[in-house]
Amino acid sequence: MVSKIFSFFCITLLFLASPSIGCGSENREKSFTLSRCIEIALRNSTSARKAENTLKLQGTDVLRNYGNFLPRISTSASYSPYTLNRTYAPNYTGSAITNIKTKSKTVDLTVTSSLNLFNGFSDYASLQAALNKENAAEYTLSRALQAIAFDVTQAYYQVLLNQELLAIARENLLLAQNQLTLTDRQFQIGLKSIIDRDQQQADAAESLLSVIKAETRMQKSLLELVRRIQIDPLTKFSLEPLPEDLNNSLLIKPNPDTLVALAFQRRSDLKGKEFEVKASKWQVTKSRAAFYPSLDVTLNVGTGGIEYFQQNTGDLPYPSLSDQLANSIGYSVALNLSWTIFDRFQTRYNVESAKINQINQQYDYDDLKNNILIDIYEAAEEYSAALMQIETAKISLKAARSAFDGIKKRYELGSASFIEISSARSSLFSARSNLSQATYNLALQKSVLDFASGNEVIPSQPESSQPLK
Repeated sequence: MVSKIFSFFCITLLFLASPSIGCGSENREKSFTLSRCIEIALRNSTSARKAENTLKLQGTDVLRNYGNFLPRISTSASYSPYTLNRTYAPNYTGSAITNIKTKSKTVDLTVTSSLNLFNGFSDYASLQAALNKENAAEYTLSRALQAIAFDVTQAYYQVLLNQELLAIARENLLLAQNQLTLTDRQFQIGLKSIIDRDQQQADAAESLLSVIKAETRMQKSLLELVRRIQIDPLTKFSLEPLPEDLNNSLLIKPNPDTLVALAFQRRSDLKGKEFEVKASKWQVTKSRAAFYPSLDVTLNVGTGGIEYFQQNTGDLPYPSLSDQLANSIGYSVALNLSWTIFDRFQTRYNVESAKINQINQQYDYDDLKNNILIDIYEAAEEYSAALMQIETAKISLKAARSAFDGIKKRYELGSASFIEISSARSSLFSARSNLSQATYNLALQKSVLDFASGNEVIPSQPESSQPLK
């Protein structure tokens, strides 16, 4: 029965280990580096494109506020091709009332320009607030790109780790199968009992199950990477391994105090929040502008003309319509002063609302600084622990390998039991897995530390903003 189960697992592994059979062999497999994955994610990420759109909109808002310092110009024109008027008026002698019927066409042209001279510094405050918001949007976009790169980096490392764990599980399965072959031969010549052979078959089947689970974890992590870089899930690709010199650069213990100082200078979200605080201060100034009067200057230029078709009181010697338009141009300049004496406390409410928003923005800024400090100290401690974990894993692997080699020789000679060889091989498998996990955990903690301290981890941003497939 155990032998049949083992054969079933072997067939299952054959299909899982050969994904290129069938339609997969028709597609050429691509090879992606970490930098390439980040580049694709930056192009395809909707959150990055939303942040870019917000920045563009904020730039348009700055232009709008610059326009508040320029005069407003408007023009109007009216043309009436036919007008019929009927009125009563005394005749020339004054002795009777005459009904007058007039047919005419009229043209009127007006150009108006107005310029605000003073409005309580509302326009200036609005411009300063818009400039600060634009700067904040730029840093928000930068932080969003860093977050995407950080997320893709973690997913990339996880795939590499699961691939290595899968390779270790397969090697462990190979050892179990070889051990099963040896045990079966020893059983045939009477050196091992049927119990030892059945136990070894069960151990090999369990090792095969471990391979299947490792394969499932690897495929799941690969799909999570695909989700983050947002490409076609059916795309066939492989990942480039990390450079050999990466581990050497990771063995330096970080100084959290230095990293905190650097983070306060480099963190894009902190700089963006600082500009948001400045913008909220200018919003208070803008709200207070309603307490002051507003002064505008207005310039009007207009002309008009009327051409009569018929008038029953006789023809009047009117000039032509073009002459009227040219000679009837009028100008006017006016200063308009307006001051709201009482607005039912609406301005007072707006000022208080702006002040509270400023206070809340300052709270957010202070909380962010504190969180940065805590995150860096936590990341530094985790990084130091990851360094120690690697050293411990190396020592454990050396001891487990030595123990397995010794017990294996004894088992082959018949002086060691199945439980001893199985336990030694399990310890070796666990030690190798722990070393791989410790190695990638160190790389992951390094990326966490870089992200927390605001270190730039994004490759050169591609020129095109079109999504990649």
